[in-house]
Parts: sequence; structure tokens; C-alpha cells
Amino acid sequence: MIDALVIGASGGIGRAVAREMKARGGNVTTLSRAEDGLDVTDPASVERVMGSLTGPFQTVFISVGILAPDGAAPEKQLSAIDPATMARVFAVNTIGVAHLMTHLPRLLPKRGRSVTGVLTARVGSIGDNKMGGWYSYRASKAALNQIVHGAAVELGRSHRDAIVSALHPGTVDTDFTAGYDTKHGKSSPAQAASDLCDVMERLIPEQSGGFFDYSGAEIPW
Repeated sequence: MIDALVIGASGGIGRAVAREMKARGGNVTTLSRAEDGLDVTDPASVERVMGSLTGPFQTVFISVGILAPDGAAPEKQLSAIDPATMARVFAVNTIGVAHLMTHLPRLLPKRGRSVTGVLTARVGSIGDNKMGGWYSYRASKAALNQIVHGAAVELGRSHRDAIVSALHPGTVDTDFTAGYDTKHGKSSPAQAASDLCDVMERLIPEQSGGFFDYSGAEIPW
């Protein structure tokens, strides 16, 4: 039985991934702000909650992020950028997730395969950006992608069979995407969870540090 850790398990995707992993026979530990008081913008909270874990976990899934702070929306123009709003987005999406990841070296098995999937977003791809806008969210995810890639390089030295990857779930029908329509439609959380779990199961150590979508296709940086 695989021991798995899902961080952000009270959100639509995180909750669905935890259910999918359990359905596949995993022994799943879940963490969230709602259930465990995990506030990724509070270093003391991260140390308290993450420090209570012992592991090892063969699978880790991190699903933490905001599109914009309450009362704000993604910027459509440069003139809409607000420093305080941007700082809040980075505090959650980038710095908060990076702080969570500082615990990976002791929570992953030293030997044997492990996979850590970090939920980012295709809009964090610089190479794929054809629309512009959404400055804070795009930049925070692009920065997180760099952190994921760097973590994969570092962990590859001490945990030879560890895989760390940035994952794009597609547009999923959750509270996170409420009010944002897409011409391609939205997948259900259950379908997204199944797709993401499939991708994580198929990844090999040589793909560690990569950026993949829900089908397993590589996304340009």
C-alpha cells in the first residue's frame, strides 16, 4: 500500500485527488487550512503542521493556490497591477508552496520511487503565453515552476528515485474557476483527479523536474 500525502485537501481538486488515491488503495494523509489550520502564509503554521508529519510518503500532491485575493481579480492590463495584491498572490502561490516543499527531503523515502506533484497552471508557461494579462497569477506560477524544477535537481542528488513535477490540471469545475468560462469547457474534479493520478503513476525519474498537463503532455516553460 502506498502512503500518500495530499496538501490542500479541502479544495475542489485536492479533495478529489485524495478520494482518487484512496480508491486506488492508497493510505492517504490529508492536510488543509480548513481542517488542520495550515496557513501557508504563516511560517509558524507551516512548521507546526508539516513538522508533525513523519512519513515517508511515496506520493505527495500539493494543491495550494489562489487566483486573486478576496475582492480582487486577475489583472487584464498593466495599469491594474497593485503591489499589495501581487504580493499576496506570491505569498500563497509561490512562497507558501516553497515553504511546504522545504519539508520534502525528510518526508520522502531515501530509496525507492516517490513522486511529488505540485499543482501549477499552464498560464505559468512563458513560452505558451499568447494572451497576456493575469500578471500576478501567471508570474506566481512561473516562479513556482522554477522552484519545482530546482527542487527536482536537489532531491535527485539525495533521493535517486524521487520524481518532482509541476502539473497542470486543465480547467476544472470548482469554486476556483467559478465565473471564468472557457471555450473548451471544464472537467469535473473527479475526472481531473483521475487524470492527474494517472500522470503521476506514469512519470519516471528521468522526467523529474518537468512540467506536464493532465494528459501527460509536456508543457513549455
